[in-house]
Amino acid sequence: MNTITPIQKILITILALGFFCLCIVFGYSFILDANQPSVTQHPVLIQPYLISPTPEILIVPTETLALPTPTFELVPTIELIPTPIPSFNDSPPPFGKIAFACYVNQIDQICLINSDGSGRKQLTNLKATAFYPSVSPDGTTIYFSSRDSGNYEIYSIDINGDNLQKLTNNIGSLYAPELSPNGEWIIFTKNGDGLWLMKPDGSNAHQLTNKDDIDPSWSPDGSMISFASSRAGARQLFVMNSDGSNIQQVTNLNNMGGRNTWSPDGTQLAFYRGEQGNRNIYVINLDGTGLVKLTNGGDNLGPSWSPDGNWIAFTSFRDGNNEIYIIHPDGTGLTRITNSKISDWQPRWGN
Repeated sequence: MNTITPIQKILITILALGFFCLCIVFGYSFILDANQPSVTQHPVLIQPYLISPTPEILIVPTETLALPTPTFELVPTIELIPTPIPSFNDSPPPFGKIAFACYVNQIDQICLINSDGSGRKQLTNLKATAFYPSVSPDGTTIYFSSRDSGNYEIYSIDINGDNLQKLTNNIGSLYAPELSPNGEWIIFTKNGDGLWLMKPDGSNAHQLTNKDDIDPSWSPDGSMISFASSRAGARQLFVMNSDGSNIQQVTNLNNMGGRNTWSPDGTQLAFYRGEQGNRNIYVINLDGTGLVKLTNGGDNLGPSWSPDGNWIAFTSFRDGNNEIYIIHPDGTGLTRITNSKISDWQPRWGN
């Protein structure tokens, strides 16, 4: 039988002691681990906070997300017009004379008044309608339309009421005559047949345009003519060269009127627009920009710029009867210059 040597006994004893120590160590570690709290129970809950703090997480209610996207519509042009900014004053006071249609004994006649409201005078006493007056550039003659002879013809009369002359004869129903700044041509409307020109004595009458064009007006230097027309659809304002070329549309607005007028510097037009009973006076640049509304209520129409550029005359029904008012081109300084029981309308300013 093999016997265990002393050295082997020593080694066996050392191994037994080592094994015993390892058991003690593992047992102690197990006891410590069982008494520690777990740190890995819900790791998913920690992750969102590492990405974004709680205050940044916004939850939108489902019903809000389900709402349809709002539909936006353009605001009508009238609402975009800026409030006039005062840039004119009452000095110097208005000067010159204003011709207009005055309703006398149930017939429209031609009247004249100083621009300050004084010196009212009736120039015609015809048996039928006389209207659409204009004053010659030199301030000596008034041109107008009348059906005194049975048809609407073009007439002239001196500023003092003398020398009444019928300038046309049966070429159609004619309206809105105006003498050019150089005194060479009268432009007028032939109803349904465009704009026409003729010499101041009525000779050489000939057609300039062939569309539904009305209410022509010369630019201050005579190089251009403004007019209203439905040639492109609804009535709008247009300008063209004095020979009828290069026609350009100025406005694109609804409910446009016809009667218009140039600023003395030739850069703007004044006109009226709106539904009947609620028409207003406006100013616009020739390129269609800078639209400004001068009046607000009163049913206003037929503007005419003063020669010095400081005022615009127009008709208004704001007091219950058609009267002539003046206003600065910035919408300030509104002043009534006629006060009559009869209707005064279609003012045209002259020197």
